[in-house]
Amino acid sequence: MTTVTVIGAGYVGLTTAACLAHLGHRVHTVDIDTKRLRRLASGHIDLLEPELPEMIHRHQRTGQLTFTDTAAPCFAESGAVFLCLPTPARVDGSADLTAIDTTIPQLRRHLAPGGQIVVKSTVPPGTHCQLTAALDRSDIAVISNPEFLREGSAVHDWLHPDRLVLGANNLEHAHRAAALYHGINAPLVLTDPTSAELIKYAANTFLAMKITYANTLAELSEHLGANITDVCTGLEHDPRIGGQYLRPGPGWGGPCLPKDTRALLALGDHTSADLSLLQAIVRANAHHQRRISTLIEKLLPRPLTGARIGVLGLTFKPGTNDLRDSPALAITTALAARHAHVTAYDPAITHTVPGLTDHLTHAPDAATALADCDAALLLTDWPQFTRLPWRTLARTMRGALVLDTRGLLDATDVARTGLRLHAIGQATATRPTAKTA
Repeated sequence: MTTVTVIGAGYVGLTTAACLAHLGHRVHTVDIDTKRLRRLASGHIDLLEPELPEMIHRHQRTGQLTFTDTAAPCFAESGAVFLCLPTPARVDGSADLTAIDTTIPQLRRHLAPGGQIVVKSTVPPGTHCQLTAALDRSDIAVISNPEFLREGSAVHDWLHPDRLVLGANNLEHAHRAAALYHGINAPLVLTDPTSAELIKYAANTFLAMKITYANTLAELSEHLGANITDVCTGLEHDPRIGGQYLRPGPGWGGPCLPKDTRALLALGDHTSADLSLLQAIVRANAHHQRRISTLIEKLLPRPLTGARIGVLGLTFKPGTNDLRDSPALAITTALAARHAHVTAYDPAITHTVPGLTDHLTHAPDAATALADCDAALLLTDWPQFTRLPWRTLARTMRGALVLDTRGLLDATDVARTGLRLHAIGQATATRPTAKTA
């Protein structure tokens, strides 16, 4: 067992701390947000993440996992310190490393000789060299160890990763860091720190590219009379392509893909590398998000101005309460800007979030969101939306249009209620068989 400190009690930090405790380590979690620490001490977890609250509570009770705002004593007794701090985007898209930079003086003063700093934060390639120089301690190893966690399955991803990436200038240091993951069965990628840092950005921008390609094919399918579901099925059987993330939708978003794509582009500004492909991906994603409001205006039998739009889903993906850079917010904001009245229901968002959802009305359930609406707009593929009572909902809606941006709904079931379903990537909306009274 190793005593470990995790700096940052956010999404990555909490998951890392809980999983390290699960592996048998004694874990101190340090954060400067005293309100967050009080909530954690009282058993309140802000994140909607399966298994995480139970794991945190279990290891808190045994004393194996603690939370504090006092870093120095934790550093002094820790064999490793995991940096899980935010690196938000600056105005120019570059990563803001302020949170990491401010921890270096404390680490320099208090970290025990022979300790390790394991950087899990997403940082631009080259950050390892800057941190090592700023630390100015030859007895401390700095390891690049990017995370590849998916919200909604973070605990599973941490304990059952596709790969462990460790970047170090010394092979012995890399193996020492790998020993902290004893019990984890995954391919080990040992490389230099800069390559490890780039791997994280490369993975996320590739996923963004794959989603954008699916959306481009979906738009083309609508014009050609093709079926995007069948097109993607035909592609996913090709082992060179695969089906993951090859699925159309309202554009990509969330806390990682937009931020990391912009950061990589900003990094490219300091090189002569041609990153026009990434620039095109960002432009195309913005286009596909704008296209949803344009499409709903085209399909509505009345002007969008003054229309009532009932929205299903606001989070960037199901299984999380994260609204950061959610495509749903970009789309509902565009609809509100065109003077539509937007009422939304999301299972994980029960109240207005200042600065993010002020432009819409929150509904306590799907029925309230769709009551008297001219069109229903599905933006997040929560599984419970597949079980909605469309026959009942159809009687309360003012209009008959259902726009499914995720391909989640059963076209036949919805059409039987007299509603008109349009799914992204289909040539025409499914026509109703009969309007049910």
